[in-house]
Amino acid sequence: MFKFLKEVVSGSGSGLKDLPYNIGEPYSCAWGSWLHFRGTSKDDGSPVSIFSLSGSNAQDGHLAAGRNGVKRLRNVRHPNILSFLHSTEIETVDVGSPKVTIYMVTEPAVPLWDKIKELDLQGTQRDEYYAWGLHQVAKAVSFLNNDCKLVHGNVCMASVVVTQTLDWKLHAFDVLSEFDGSNETSSGQMLQYVWLVGAQYKSMELAKSDWAAIKKSPPLAIDSWGMGCLIYELFSGMKLGKTEELRSTVSIPKSLLQDYQRLLSSMPSRRLNTSKLIESEFFQNKLVGTIHFMEILSLKDSVEKHTFFRKLPNLAEQLPQQIVLKKLLPLLASALEFGSASAPALTALLKMGSELSAEEYRVKVLPTIIKLFASNDRAIRVSLLQHIDQYGESLSAKVVDEQVYPHIASGFSDTSAFLRELTLKSMLILAPKLSQKTFSGSLLKHMSRLQVDEEPAIRTNTTILLGNIASYLNEGTRKRVLINAFTVRALRDTFPPARGAGIMALCVTSSYYDITEIATRILPNVVVLTIDPDSDVRTKAFQAVDQFLQMAKQYYEKTNTAECTEGTAGLISSIPGNAGLLGWAMSSLTLKGKPSDHAPVASVSSSVLTPTSSDANSVVDTLSTVPIRICSTTDFAELPIPTSPTSTDGWGELENGLDEERENDKDGWDDLEPLQEIKPTQALANIQAAQRRPVSQPVWQTKQASNLRSKSTPKLGNDEDDDLWGSMAVAAPKTSKPLNMKSSVSDDDDPWAAIAAPAPTTKVRPLSTGRERGAKPAAAKLCAQRINRTSSSGM
Repeated sequence: MFKFLKEVVSGSGSGLKDLPYNIGEPYSCAWGSWLHFRGTSKDDGSPVSIFSLSGSNAQDGHLAAGRNGVKRLRNVRHPNILSFLHSTEIETVDVGSPKVTIYMVTEPAVPLWDKIKELDLQGTQRDEYYAWGLHQVAKAVSFLNNDCKLVHGNVCMASVVVTQTLDWKLHAFDVLSEFDGSNETSSGQMLQYVWLVGAQYKSMELAKSDWAAIKKSPPLAIDSWGMGCLIYELFSGMKLGKTEELRSTVSIPKSLLQDYQRLLSSMPSRRLNTSKLIESEFFQNKLVGTIHFMEILSLKDSVEKHTFFRKLPNLAEQLPQQIVLKKLLPLLASALEFGSASAPALTALLKMGSELSAEEYRVKVLPTIIKLFASNDRAIRVSLLQHIDQYGESLSAKVVDEQVYPHIASGFSDTSAFLRELTLKSMLILAPKLSQKTFSGSLLKHMSRLQVDEEPAIRTNTTILLGNIASYLNEGTRKRVLINAFTVRALRDTFPPARGAGIMALCVTSSYYDITEIATRILPNVVVLTIDPDSDVRTKAFQAVDQFLQMAKQYYEKTNTAECTEGTAGLISSIPGNAGLLGWAMSSLTLKGKPSDHAPVASVSSSVLTPTSSDANSVVDTLSTVPIRICSTTDFAELPIPTSPTSTDGWGELENGLDEERENDKDGWDDLEPLQEIKPTQALANIQAAQRRPVSQPVWQTKQASNLRSKSTPKLGNDEDDDLWGSMAVAAPKTSKPLNMKSSVSDDDDPWAAIAAPAPTTKVRPLSTGRERGAKPAAAKLCAQRINRTSSSGM
């Protein structure tokens, strides 16, 4: 502080450097001798307004009045009076002569003249905005006159500024003084700095300096005259040149004319009180009523709030856009954030915010929306999820993963089916912004539970969503989750559209499956649905079978051509593909981007889902054509499969027990009865069976062949060493019934009985343990058969 005073006294001028604000460009006009500058804070860069007033010496009258204005503005606080932030007085030396400058810092504001030219409003919208501005200034003047017993002394357009929210605020307190009406006989001057007021703005008694008459008048008399001057300048569009111009009422609205004339009454005692002015018919319009309702929102009951916010989106279209965005939008965001607004207010907020630029939207709308996700109000949560397509793209990945998703996830287990379905559908927008940890640790667990939800539409949409977000999963998670979710659950659902969704999900994600998975896990499950009771499911099943068989065929052709090296993969144009996933998503979600950004829709029949009891949303199926890479088993043998972060996402238990389940269920084939063939005669059947059965070698020939092989070739694995036919043997049927080895005819009548196999039956029966793939043809069993037959004939 001592250093600052030393610099000021020495005239170095460096005191301005200690001002914690940066002075920018000046505005075109200001009140009196003040200069009005744009400015910013040195701490955070926030905008401010800086007023400066200079004088030749400390005793200059303008500086004295300026000091009075700074002091008054610092002490008087009102919503319609400019907010004071900081002030300082600096003495410098300018060309050898001292110069004193007062700096006053306030909230950012623009001169009313400049703002009116910028808005350029016309007609009804102009009158409504002027009514709102005059309403605010009248309340400020009424506060000074009626509550504080103060006289402003110079109410005019120059003493009014407009804030960033388009509010009008009163300033220029240089002339402001207490109203001294206690000593009516005194003729002393009441307004010390009244000489600063232009003659055209002075009332008749003030122009005559009739202080006795002024003191006998009410405190509002001088400022009521000033309100009349302000109204004239506002509607005429020009500054007041002389007092006589106030008699021209051509530009004054008819609804305001009578009150205008009462403000300018020649008798001070009959002038209209500004507190009564705001009750004029002119101020009863949609803009004033809407803003006034928002300002006293906490005093309204729930029915009034609900009715108001339901009408607000349509009402906002009739109001000036700049006022809606800069005044109503901040009021609405604040009301939602602090809980005084109901759920329909969110619809109005999003509709108003859609007119903002992307940067303004992130600053003015998104912070409120993010805070609302923590609300326990179910109506607010439903409204947020219903409109997530309007703001979801604007949320950053970090905000979604850390602040939004943890609150949304509670909706997966909500008791309301409507809220569960909305939560599920919202993931189509938010999934691209989630981390792999959130995917595997939370989202997939919830989706696993929803795939067995009691509501069939939720089960169907879960399958569709999983197909849509498959591209965001890592390879290890896709390997573990997709086929299990689509085949074990979706294709076996009792709801036909859910089965159809499972088929489409398999087709859409076909690029993630290798040829082995297609042949052993997908096709067996899809083929069963070609005889599904539902025609739409059958149609999709046939299309899927054709697609996967085409992929298998092209893989076969690629691996059997000389141009294709071992382990290469072929490109197959399949019906669906990942590029068109959003095309078949839930119909309640609006697609982002241009129509040309989405892949063309293929000729695949669509199925409309039955919605839940509380929702009418449906599922729309459309597919597109993209090339899909089919990987060979050699590729997967050479390339390590990445491990997923966790296997506790809800589908791991399906994978672990998949082999058992497939053995027990036979992938749906056990339910189908084999075709009944015409049974041949017993002799013919034995001959045919003998022709199909490989002839066993004698024991000595088997041992000799084994010795020769061991000398000429390296020792093979146990299975290949024990059974030369292991690689050609037919797999044993999986049944639990033992093979009946007893012949139906005697050995004497059948010469092929020694090598004949039993006649085939209509039902598949398993072989004994020794007849499985890779087992040695049991010569000993043939000898045992002979012993049995000899003993039988001997008997």
